[in-house]
Amino acid sequence: MSSESISQSINVVHPITLSHGKNAEVWDTEGKRYIDFVGGIGVLNLGHCHPRIVEAIREQASRLTHYAFNAAQHSPYIDLMQRLTAFIPVDYPVSGMLTNSGAEAAENALKIVRGATGRSAVIAFDGAFHGRTLATLNLNGKVAPYKQKVGALPGPVYHLPFPSKDNGVTCAEALKALDRLFSVEIDVNDVACFIVEPVQGEAGFLALDVEFAQALRRFCDEKNILLIADEIQSGFGRTGERFAFSRLGIEPDLILLAKSIAGGMPLGAVVGRKALLDTLPKGGLGGTYSGNPIACAAALATLDEMTDANLQAWGAQQEEAIVSRYQAWRRDKISPYLRRLTGVGAMRGIELAHADGTPAAAQLSQLLALARDAGLLLMPSGKFRHIIRLLAPLTTEAAVLEEGLDIFAACLARLD
Repeated sequence: MSSESISQSINVVHPITLSHGKNAEVWDTEGKRYIDFVGGIGVLNLGHCHPRIVEAIREQASRLTHYAFNAAQHSPYIDLMQRLTAFIPVDYPVSGMLTNSGAEAAENALKIVRGATGRSAVIAFDGAFHGRTLATLNLNGKVAPYKQKVGALPGPVYHLPFPSKDNGVTCAEALKALDRLFSVEIDVNDVACFIVEPVQGEAGFLALDVEFAQALRRFCDEKNILLIADEIQSGFGRTGERFAFSRLGIEPDLILLAKSIAGGMPLGAVVGRKALLDTLPKGGLGGTYSGNPIACAAALATLDEMTDANLQAWGAQQEEAIVSRYQAWRRDKISPYLRRLTGVGAMRGIELAHADGTPAAAQLSQLLALARDAGLLLMPSGKFRHIIRLLAPLTTEAAVLEEGLDIFAACLARLD
């Protein structure tokens, strides 16, 4: 199909055109079947066209397709926010607002923390990804391709090393960098918030160090700084729990949500401490499409499926399959490029690197093409595009998951 009418600044990983999908399988316009380990980049934790979500969309579309909540309330928005705030595993009173996307959730969170603290500086982390809008670009801990050629970005924003067992940065190193930041770069009293992903997505599924997370929470409490957890990719069961911050033993002040919140419909949210969400004046938050009734109906159906029992079972099944197969591949030495397994739960990355540890980006590109030809769609990540992130739907049938891992192994063994 011709793409002349589409901006060439949009990068497409797989040069195919999809027609339809069901759970963890998709078909292109030529009729070829693929097993989908991309899942819309983390959007489809419940798979393609989940029957309960499709029915909710159809039913709502026959009743009310849209109304701007700023103009008049509608019940899907109200019902969803009641369910969603109850779904957040924290001990404090929660409220929130709906957005169209994760980036929009991040933008609104920045407004909220400025209003609540009277401060403007933000601390983010190396390797972070929080969106492609102008303000979120500055939060991202990576220049290419996101920050190139766009000029000065809203700030002030500072970055710290992201401590994780998956990248070798220790808690002590990150805390030392934190101390230097406030000794050299900025007055701690000017900082409104820290924003952090409990598991970094774009960076290659790097899990935040637990000790550091707890030290950061204490630091924020001592200095009256707010802590934002970006759960856009790690949330809604990807790590086997509702949200990844629970494994860290902390409670963030604000939480950013999107991706798998609504089974593929465009929806996001900012939720957190009610006092913070009520800080801005009337009209300070909102949006024409934010909380569209059809998207809200899809999200309500999504939450119906995301019981703790389901999330734990799905996460454990997928984690066991991935970890056991990875360990077998390492034991059998199926590829000289196979390195670390990153992440937690079903949120896993597989690193490709040379014997000297340098990233094997060329081999990952080869793997993408080989796997696609064999009927498996994969997604790259990492600073050097050398880590495959596995984002198969949590609902993937065991046989389909194993088939996909078989294809992965066969293609991995063929790398030059």
